[in-house]
Amino acid sequence: MPRRRGCCLPPLLCTLAALSLPLLLAAEPRAKSCSEVRRLYAAKGFSQSEAPSHEINGDHLKVCSQGYTCCSQEMEEKYGQQSKHDFRNAVVELSNHLQTMFSSRYKKFDEFFKELLENAEKSLNDMFVRTYGRLYMQNSELFKDLFVELKRYYVGGNVNLEEMLNEFWARLLERMFRLVNPQYHFTDEYLECVSKYTEQLKPFGDVPRKLKLQVTRAFVAARTFAQGLAVARDVVSKVSAVNPTPQGTRALLKMMYCPYCRGLVSVKPCYNYCFNVMRGCLANQGDLDTEWNIFMDSMLLVAERLEGPFNIESVMDPIDVKISDAIMNMQENSMQVSQKVFQGCGQPKTLAQGRAARSVSESGFSARFRPYNPEERPTTAAGTSLDRLVTDVKEKLKQAKKFWSSLPGNICNDEKMSVGTVNENECWNGSAKSRYDFAVTGNGLASQVNNPEVEVDITKPDMVIRRQIMALRVMTNKLKNAYSGNDVDFIDISEESSGEESGSGCELQQCSSEFEFNATEVTGNSNKSDKTVNTSAAARGSLSQAAFLLSILFLAMQRQWR
Repeated sequence: MPRRRGCCLPPLLCTLAALSLPLLLAAEPRAKSCSEVRRLYAAKGFSQSEAPSHEINGDHLKVCSQGYTCCSQEMEEKYGQQSKHDFRNAVVELSNHLQTMFSSRYKKFDEFFKELLENAEKSLNDMFVRTYGRLYMQNSELFKDLFVELKRYYVGGNVNLEEMLNEFWARLLERMFRLVNPQYHFTDEYLECVSKYTEQLKPFGDVPRKLKLQVTRAFVAARTFAQGLAVARDVVSKVSAVNPTPQGTRALLKMMYCPYCRGLVSVKPCYNYCFNVMRGCLANQGDLDTEWNIFMDSMLLVAERLEGPFNIESVMDPIDVKISDAIMNMQENSMQVSQKVFQGCGQPKTLAQGRAARSVSESGFSARFRPYNPEERPTTAAGTSLDRLVTDVKEKLKQAKKFWSSLPGNICNDEKMSVGTVNENECWNGSAKSRYDFAVTGNGLASQVNNPEVEVDITKPDMVIRRQIMALRVMTNKLKNAYSGNDVDFIDISEESSGEESGSGCELQQCSSEFEFNATEVTGNSNKSDKTVNTSAAARGSLSQAAFLLSILFLAMQRQWR
């Protein structure tokens, strides 16, 4: 009879083995589901097929933990790219608001200043055209040239305001002197001699000195302030274009997406952990903060000048009346001025009687002066005023201080970065859901030597950032000169610079990455331009006398009207 096969062990052992098998199977670990990780991965626009459905061995991972993981090798690589993208967007988004503010304020100030000049010229032109018509239009180039040069200075032209204003008064004196002495013939050489007595005789009273001081200070402050807004805009644009290093990218990946690989999709990074990562990735931007704050303070100081003694609006609105007063002074003192000139330059030749009579009669005209009513003056910059513009921008400048030192914290507080203040024991510390024990490192490149999260080479500063720091220092120097009422000559040496610009980037012509300064006190001696004025006076000696007679009659009527 054949023998029945069965358990080869004793019956009792076979029974125990059969009973314990289910328990052993139940004790074997079961792989966790990665469904939520897969869903979020696909939501980023990646292929869901690259994400495992359950945890797998993580030996292939290079940055994240190599234990059981929900991340494939492809996922880790793409999460690395995504972390860099998220970081860049966070910086740009926070910086865009600041950049837009500076851009819009620069545009408003620039439009205001240019429109102010246009309206001041139109005011003067309308006054004389209405009063003298064709005679003024035939001789208006003197005043037109004045405004051309003022506009050219503002937009960055190589204009020395003191010399330009000195030349304006010298040209005016030439024409006026011919006019008040129509019976004489003046050669170019004689008029050159007349010009030498401008400072000594003060034929226009104190108006030229006061107006030169007011115009120079106001224009220096206005132009420099507008340039400062443009520099701030461009510095923000260049500095916010971040490009994290490979070490920074690893740190960003580890903080932002490695918890996903552990299935901890709802756990946020610890705040201090985020702070260290961001300060490491923004080490060079942190170095910008000190110079940036000094620059903001300098902008605020010049803004106060624009509200007070250097207010370009209060200088340009009445400039037509001020020039008229100067002409009146010349007319009232013409006899004394002429006698002193004759003593110093010699007695000029007398014109023939017929020619002298024709000279006077050809200048004759009749016109009734009606002074400008202030309410009739055109409004500037869409009806706004300089005071309102300055008040608005001052608040923005105060808010912009400490922007770069605050940037790491602002990013960590950004909900889009999935970082925030959370329970210190319930946050991602870079390796697990637990407390973060490292201290927060300081701002700036040098402080990152002990950063526990980002390996930073403190011996290799970002040269783009360094050029922005230099651009801020240059602009701050300009602002300090403008605050003191000093003009600055700029020499563009950009041809000597290499490749990338530093970010000073003004739309005004003289802005460049480096400048050479030659500060000139506004109240300085104007005699240095006499030689230039005299030479130009000689060349213009033959210009019409009609313009000056009409000016005298115009002012006489004005005085009578008053």
